[in-house]
Amino acid sequence: MSFFVGGCAIGPNNPTWIIAEISANHGGSFERALETLRAIKNAGADAVKIQTYTPDSITLDLHQPPFVIEGTLWHGRTLHELYAQAMTPYEWHAPLRDEAKKLGLEFFSSAFDAHAVDFLEELGVPLHKIASFELVDLPLIEKMARTGKPLILSTGMATLGEIEEAVNAARGAGCEELALLWCNSAYPAPPDEMNLRSIPHLAQTFGVPVGLSDHTLGTTAATVAVALGASIIEKHFTISRAAGGPDAAFSLEPHEFAQMVSQVRDVEKMLGEVKYGPRETEKVSLKFRRSLWVTQNVRKGELLTEENVGSRRPANGLSPKFWSNARGKIARRDLTLGEPLTWEMWE
Repeated sequence: MSFFVGGCAIGPNNPTWIIAEISANHGGSFERALETLRAIKNAGADAVKIQTYTPDSITLDLHQPPFVIEGTLWHGRTLHELYAQAMTPYEWHAPLRDEAKKLGLEFFSSAFDAHAVDFLEELGVPLHKIASFELVDLPLIEKMARTGKPLILSTGMATLGEIEEAVNAARGAGCEELALLWCNSAYPAPPDEMNLRSIPHLAQTFGVPVGLSDHTLGTTAATVAVALGASIIEKHFTISRAAGGPDAAFSLEPHEFAQMVSQVRDVEKMLGEVKYGPRETEKVSLKFRRSLWVTQNVRKGELLTEENVGSRRPANGLSPKFWSNARGKIARRDLTLGEPLTWEMWE
């Protein structure tokens, strides 16, 4: 089920692959984009993702419904205006890729049209990504799949049937290394609509690594997702929410992203493996278990009863499970309060 991107194995029983999404958080400044890359590296991400499109490749320049946004963070703006502000210019891609490589970050992008896929192929990205809104664009999925590179599909808004269609399109076009990201495509996404229990179901249904593209506020969803089996976490990243921008409100600042990474790594350690018996750090505590002790002085020939033998800590005596062997037996010698009970004490 796992596959490799660079030196990272992606899938169950591997470290969670953590992606920082820049999206529009460069604020139209190339220098800020470079600064963001460096901050992403310092925050502990494994990879950085951008978006590859032009306003004209993603929508139409019309100031009329349904091209005017209603009811979101971007209410009242046209789609074309929003994407013109949010786009990452094509001429930035190569230098951003080069800087990411210097920093040791995997660099890739979501392509939104066939030309963008070709451009990213020329750029040498190690994998491709389909955004949730493009999951229904099966020809675009097939175009990416035919590159032979790993493919990640985000599943916001999608029915199980639509996810199946997308997976079948990818596989039918030759994709052998596929991952799905559970997602809620509201910005920000409300916690009570995350339905993170779907993550293991998605993995079981399609037999691929599953992760979370997280648009909630904070870091809780990401850590819960990892506990439920997520192999990938994607989260928007900004130098500063105060700087504004289309995506700033639901993005993490550097210290918050670093905290999320730390929490994810802690969850990975806590999940461990299926294993019973004392852990290494517990072995010192074994001596403090309960055992059978003489709780009153007993003369030779007297019976052992609940009045003079009991289960107490620590574990120097016989295990309490052997009390039925000792109950009602005759003391072989005088027994003193505070002696651990042993087999030779009775006849």
